[in-house]
Amino acid sequence: MGRQMADTPILFKNFELLDVVDGVLKSGYQLLVQDGHIAALETGAIAANGAKEIDLGGHTLMPGLIDCHVHIHPLILPTTPQMLPSLITAHALSTLEGMLMRGFTTVRDAGGADAGHRQAVEQGLTPGPRLFVAGRAISQTGGHGDPRTSANQFEPCECAAHLSGFGLGRIADGVAEVRKAVRDEIRQGADQVKLMAGGGVTSQSDPIDQLQYSDDEISAVVDEARRSHTYVMAHVYTAAGIRRCIELGVRTLEHANLIDEGAAKLAAEAGAYMVPNLICYDNLGKRGLELGYTPEAMAKLGDVAEAGARSLEIAANAGLKLAYGTDISRSPELQSDEFLLRAEVQKPADIIRSATLVGAEVVRMPGKLGVLAEGAIADLLAVDGNPLEDLRVLTNQGEKMPVIMKEGVVIKNTL
Repeated sequence: MGRQMADTPILFKNFELLDVVDGVLKSGYQLLVQDGHIAALETGAIAANGAKEIDLGGHTLMPGLIDCHVHIHPLILPTTPQMLPSLITAHALSTLEGMLMRGFTTVRDAGGADAGHRQAVEQGLTPGPRLFVAGRAISQTGGHGDPRTSANQFEPCECAAHLSGFGLGRIADGVAEVRKAVRDEIRQGADQVKLMAGGGVTSQSDPIDQLQYSDDEISAVVDEARRSHTYVMAHVYTAAGIRRCIELGVRTLEHANLIDEGAAKLAAEAGAYMVPNLICYDNLGKRGLELGYTPEAMAKLGDVAEAGARSLEIAANAGLKLAYGTDISRSPELQSDEFLLRAEVQKPADIIRSATLVGAEVVRMPGKLGVLAEGAIADLLAVDGNPLEDLRVLTNQGEKMPVIMKEGVVIKNTL
C-alpha cells in the first residue's frame, strides 16, 4: 500500500468504462496498469504478456474518488472529551482506512492532520487515501480557530492550542504573526494553507457574518503561500466574506453557504473553487445536541444549513467549479451520503465530476488523478451498477465496490 507498487502488470477486462469528462458509459475497452499508472486504455484487446488479468464481469470501472474537505482527527469541538495524542492518532488512522474502503483514494484535510499522517500512508504504515494536509488552520484571536469561550480570560499559547482541539488551529494576529504562522506550517510540511476568514458554527465567540482578519493580514497569508508555491483555502460563509477572499487571492472557498450571484460570478472569473459540505450540516442538524453543540451553535447551524442546497445552484449557474467535500469528523461513516444530498439539486454526472475531475484540479494534479487515461495514476474502482443512474452504488461503506485500486495496488477484490 502507499508507495508500494504491484510487481506484475494488471489487465482489466470486461467492464463498462465511466468517462467522467463526457458523463457516459463506454463499452469495449481494456485497461492495463503498470508501475502504479495506467499504461494503456484501448478499445479491443491489449497485448500484455505476463500481466495478471482481472475480469470485472461487466462492472463499471471509474476513477477513485476525491474528498476535498475532511478532518481525520476526532477532536475539533471544545465540547469533545480530551484524549491523549496517541489515542487521537489511532482514531485518525482508523478514519483514513475507512475512507479508502469507501472508494476515496485521495482526500484533502482542512485542519488537524499533519505531514506525519501523510507520511504514514505513503510509507505503508497504515492503509489510507493519498493525503493533502493543511496542518493547523490560521485564526485571529476570537476567530473560528480560537477554541476559548467568551468567559475564558487566559491568553492562548502553543501548549494550550495542542490540548484544546488538538492542533486544529493556531492563533496569529497582525501581519508579522500571520506570516510567521504560515511559514511555520509550511516548514512542518503543509500542502496548502487553511485560513479562518469568517465566523463559524462551532466557535463560540464569533457570529457567522463576522469578517475575520484585515485585508493586509489575508494578503500576507496569500503572499506567503504563493511564494512557497502553494495556495490558501479559506473557511468562509457569507457573500461579503467570499468577495474579499477572492479579491485578496484565496483559491478555494470552504463551505460558502451564503454565497450570492455576484460573489459566485467573481469567484468563477478568478478561477477559484467552492467546496460545499451538505452532509456535515444535515448530520449536525439531527445530532448536534447529542454531539455536544451548544444551543447557540445550533442556532448558527440553522442559519447556514438551510442555504446549503441553494448555494450549489448559485455556484453552478455562475460557472463556479464545485469540488466534493464533506467536513465530516465525528461521523466519518456518512462521508458518501454527500452524493445523495447533492443529487437533490445536481445531476449525477456533475456530482461525480466534482469528486473526480474537479477534485484533481483542487489538489493540483489534473490529468493524474480523477480520470482514467493513459499516464494517469492508477486509482480506480469497479462498481456494481451505473452511478450515472443511481448514486447509491457509491454509498453504504463501499458495499457495491468489489474492486478498489490505489496507485496500482489492489486494495480490495471480492470478485
